Parts: sequence; structure tokens; C-alpha cells
Amino acid sequence: MGLTIIQKILGTKLGHEVKPGQYVFVPVDGAMASDTTAPQMIRSFQDMGGRRVWDPSKLFLVLDHASPAPNETVARLHQYIRNFAAEQGAKLYETGSGICHHLMIDHAHVKPGDVFIGADSHTCTYGAIGALACGVGSTDLAAVALTGTIWLRVPETIRVNLHGTMRPGVAAKDLMLTLLGRITSSLTSYRAVEFGGDFFRHSTLAARIPFANMSAELGAKTGIVEGFGVASLQADADATYAEIFDLDISRIQPQVSLPHAPQLSHDVDALVDTKITMAFLGSCTNTRIEDLRAAAAVVKGHQVANGVRFYVVPATRAILLEAIKDGTMETLTEAGATFLPSGCGPCVGTHLGVPGDDEQVISAANRNFKGRMGNPKARVYLASPATVAASALKGRICNPQEYLGLNHD
Repeated sequence: MGLTIIQKILGTKLGHEVKPGQYVFVPVDGAMASDTTAPQMIRSFQDMGGRRVWDPSKLFLVLDHASPAPNETVARLHQYIRNFAAEQGAKLYETGSGICHHLMIDHAHVKPGDVFIGADSHTCTYGAIGALACGVGSTDLAAVALTGTIWLRVPETIRVNLHGTMRPGVAAKDLMLTLLGRITSSLTSYRAVEFGGDFFRHSTLAARIPFANMSAELGAKTGIVEGFGVASLQADADATYAEIFDLDISRIQPQVSLPHAPQLSHDVDALVDTKITMAFLGSCTNTRIEDLRAAAAVVKGHQVANGVRFYVVPATRAILLEAIKDGTMETLTEAGATFLPSGCGPCVGTHLGVPGDDEQVISAANRNFKGRMGNPKARVYLASPATVAASALKGRICNPQEYLGLNHD
């Protein structure tokens, strides 16, 4: 019987074949906490009697969620994290370095075939490069920091195949929002989602990230995308899956998810003329240089509508520099966008762009739960970077194909 990618990764780590439903202790290749979860992780580590982390070269701490510190309470927590990182010799990424998940990938702290654990629900993002990555709570991560191992139940796997060619103006985010509207969380609970098919054979990292990242919104334990580079594992042709879904992507139009759930996805044309006052291009889902360029292609030669704030947050400082060098930042800024420090910012609603009461926001992030961006009285719609940019120009939800000179039906 063939094996899924998850079974192959765990089998390699343990030295024997594993089956769904088994409970295993697995050595980890890395662990990460952000400024929202690291303080409790540190306290729990100390409560467990921890003096030294199992391997300081494999523990990463990132100041990205409430960064720069918006108040003295958060500033003290940042100091606490800095002191622990210095004491342990762990790698610390300071304010402005970038979003934790992109830093882990771009600095090769996580690699294809790794087992990586993070105290953040979107740690599953690393599945974009073929790693088995899971989000856990701060206490669980403290145990990982102490022992270098994680206790897991081997998950069943759901296979999702994407075939065909995307229409012009359609992005990977639109495909993932479509899947969210079709696959229910009752099918994905404590299961892994394995993404494959023609679409991924030549896809960029930026196109792969929304699928792994938003596996969390599917309700899955983790997500993993097939075929990233020569080191990436492939599932066996006769692997056993709990469910198999096939999607013809040539039929998909740009999507928008209604408040207050990513699963409430609809063709953008069903929502045109919905007024918005804030547009957000950021988060760990859609802030690679390709995402910023997609937005720049839409806004070039145009201006953000009166009464609309358009916030842009590059995933990392390195991506910001790339956007400066190739003119992407200039194009977006000239159109009226405001760049914020590389980090999570408005996505989690800690600061740097909390919407007001009754405001309607269009966001390229992964979540639009009530209160997610810091105000439960606001309404947040999810879309691709191009759709966010087009809507910022119009002041209403808008099909990006309108600004790209494309016909849409």
C-alpha cells in the first residue's frame, strides 16, 4: 500500500512506517514562537524546570505581531523575550524583520521533509515547501523547547487535486477561497490536506503559500503541497486517502469571502459595489513580492479612492527592499497606499490600522472572523491582492479584471 507525504516524512524521522491513527513521539527540526505566544512559552518552560532549551540553534523567536510595541505592556513583553533569547542563545528576529512564517522559510530554518512546530496556528504555512508543520499552544511548545520532541497522532490525509489553467486576473488566493467554500471542516478535523495536481508543477512559492497557510481555515491539522524543488517528497500513486477532491481551476473567477467566515466565498461579481473604507494587503498569506507586484499592476496610473485607506505590509524587510528596487513600492505609494513595517500589524488587530465601527474592510489576509482586525463592529471581506487593490481604487468591491484590461463573464 502506498504512502502519503505525511506518512513518508514521519516514517523517515522515526525509521519505520507509520499509519493514520498511531500515536508517535517525533524529533523536531525546529520550533518557533512570536511575541504573542513566546512569553507564556517561556513561563511554562521555566515552570517545567527548564534551564536550557534542547538546541538553541533550532529555536526561533520573532517580534512581529505587536511590533513595534504599541504600549508599555507590550514593550515589557518584548524585553522579556529578548532577555530569554540572549540567555539561551536562541535566534531572535527583531521588530521590522518580517512575519515569522516567511522568515522561517526564507532563511532556510525549515526545509522540505522537516518536522517543524510553532506556537501559531498558521505554522502550517511551511507545508508550501513540503514540510510537516503544526501549530500548537504555548505550553506544548515549552515542552518541545525542553525535549526537542512532539507527541502526535498520525493524521489521515485528504487529497486535493487542482487541474487546468487559471483565467487572467485570477490568483492562487481565489482558488483557495473556492476550496474553503466547498470543503467543510467536519471532513478536515485532525486530518492533513495534501495539495497536488497540474497547477503545482510549475507554481511559485507565493502561489503555493495560500494553500498551506489557509489549511488552518479549512480546519485541518496541517497542509502540505506536493512538488516543491528536488528535495520535496511525493506521495505514492497508490497512497490511501480519507477523501479526494478535484477542482477544475479554469472555471474559477476572482473570489471574495463575506464577513465573518473565510468559507463564505462568492464570485466577486456578485458583490461589486459593496462599499469599503479600508483595504489591507498584508498577513502571512499574501505579502510576497509577487503579491505586491500584482497589486501594483492594478493601481498603476490610478489613485486610491477618496475616503479609503490602503495599507500595504511586505512579508519581510528583504521583500520590502526588493519592492523598492524594482519600483513596486513607488507605484503603490504614488497611487496612495501607505506602507507599514514588515510584520502582522492590522491582520491580528493589535495596532497599525484597526478599523472603526461599522467600517467595511477588504483584506488579503486569511481570516475575517468577527473582531479579527481589532474591532468586532467592523466587517471584513477576504480577497486576492489584485482584488484588494482594485477595490481600493474604486472605493467598492471590484473585479480586478476591470483595471487589467480584461473581459470577465
